[in-house]
Amino acid sequence: MSIADLRSGPGPVPCRWRAPVRSGARGVPRLLPLVLWPLVDVVALTAVVLVLGVPVLPAALYVVAVLLAVGVDGGHRARICLRVGDQVPRLVLDAAVPAALLLPWTGAGWLVPAGAGGLVLARLAGVAGLRAAHRRGRLVEVVLVVGAGATGVRISRALLEHPEFGLRPLLLADEPVPAAVPVPGRPRQLAELVARYRATRVVLCAADTEADLVGIVRAARPLPAAVHLVPALPELGVAVPQRLLDEVWGIPLVPLRRWNHTAAAALVKRAFDVVLAGALLVVLAPLLLVLAAVVRLGGGGAALFRQRRVTGPGRSATVVKLRTVPRGTAQGWAVRPADTTPLGSWLRGTHFDELPQLGNVLRGEMSVVGPRPERPCYAERFAREVPRYRDRHRVRGGMTGWAQVHGLHGDTSIPERAEFDNRYIENWTPWLDVVVVARTVGIVLATAMGGDQE
Repeated sequence: MSIADLRSGPGPVPCRWRAPVRSGARGVPRLLPLVLWPLVDVVALTAVVLVLGVPVLPAALYVVAVLLAVGVDGGHRARICLRVGDQVPRLVLDAAVPAALLLPWTGAGWLVPAGAGGLVLARLAGVAGLRAAHRRGRLVEVVLVVGAGATGVRISRALLEHPEFGLRPLLLADEPVPAAVPVPGRPRQLAELVARYRATRVVLCAADTEADLVGIVRAARPLPAAVHLVPALPELGVAVPQRLLDEVWGIPLVPLRRWNHTAAAALVKRAFDVVLAGALLVVLAPLLLVLAAVVRLGGGGAALFRQRRVTGPGRSATVVKLRTVPRGTAQGWAVRPADTTPLGSWLRGTHFDELPQLGNVLRGEMSVVGPRPERPCYAERFAREVPRYRDRHRVRGGMTGWAQVHGLHGDTSIPERAEFDNRYIENWTPWLDVVVVARTVGIVLATAMGGDQE
C-alpha cells in the first residue's frame, strides 16, 4: 500500500466513529485506567492468599507490597497496546520478591509461584475482557492525533479498523485531510479540543505537521490527557524500558512526562523548598548577620540590595541580596568586576550574596532550585530575541538552577541558559533538585576555599 493509499485509502473505511456525547457515563473511561489494573491485581492476590491459607497480617502485607511494587514499576499504567507478554517478566518479579521476603513469616512456600502465576492469569483475563468490551463499543476513549501526514493517517486508520484498542481518533491538521477520520480543529487548538471531547490521549506526529508542537504542548500543560510522541525514526529501536513504551499497530509511542506538571508535583516541590529554606535560614542566620554587618560597615551603603525580578508565570517579586556594589553605581545586565568591592567580588563568587533570598523562598516568591529570575526589561528583551526563553518562566525562579551548576551564570550565553532551564523543567524530579543543591554546595565550598567552580 502506498502513502497515497494511506491518505485516501482504496475505498471508504468503515468508520463507526460518532461525536462524543456529554453525559454522566463519559467519566467512566477517564476513571477506568486509575482503578482497573489495581482492582484486578487485588482480586487475584487476595484469591491466592485465601487459597493458600496465609495468615491475615502477612497476607495483607503481601498484597500491599505487590501492589506498590507493580505501581512503582509502571504496571498500573493504562496502555494502548494490551499485550500481556510484554509485562510478564516484571509482573513475575514484582509478585515473587515480596513473597520470598515474607516466606519465613508465612511458611507458604507456594506463595512465590502462586502469586506470580495468579497475577499473570488475572492480567490475561482482564485484557481479554477489556478487548471484548472495546469491540462492543464499551469503555471507548477519544484520542487526538496531531499531524495529518502518512504516520498520523496510518495511526488513525489502524484505530478505526481495530476497535480492540478502544480509541476513537480525531485528527488535528492545518489542511484538509482526505481520510475517513474527523478533523475537528488545528494543532494550536489542542488544549481546547482535549477539553471539548474529553480526550484521554494525545499522539504527536511531529514529522506530519509544521506546527510548533513544543510550544503548543507547553502552553497546554497540564493537559488532562496522556501525551505520546511518535519517534522521528520509528523503524529503529529506542533505549526506553519496554514497560514505558506503547504501540499502535506496529508504530511505537514514547510517553511524555506528565507527573512533574501536576498539582501534586508542585506541592512536593513547595514542601522541599519550605523545609530546605527554613533549615538553611536557621543554620546560616549567624553567617548572614555577620556578612550583612561587614557589608554595612564597609561603607557601600545599606547591607541589603532589592531589585524587581520576574519570578514565575506572570509574576514578579522584589528579590533581596547582600549589596556587592556601592550605592549609586550604574548597573547593566551583568555587573562588571571593576564595579564591585573586594568583599562584593568574594560574595558574588561564592554566591553568599544570595542567601537573603531564602526569605523569598519561604514567602513562596521563589524556589530553591529553578531558572534564575531576571529583571523585567531584560526578560522581555530576551523573550523577543531568544527562542523558548519565555518558556523558562513556567515555574518559580530559583536561587540556583540546572544552568548555574553548569557554569551558565553572569555574562554567559542566554540561549544556552534557556535550553538548560527548559530541560530542567521538562525533566524535573525531587531527586534532580537534590542533585542541583548538592552540586551548588560543592561549587560554593570550592570557591570559598579558593578552588575552581567546576
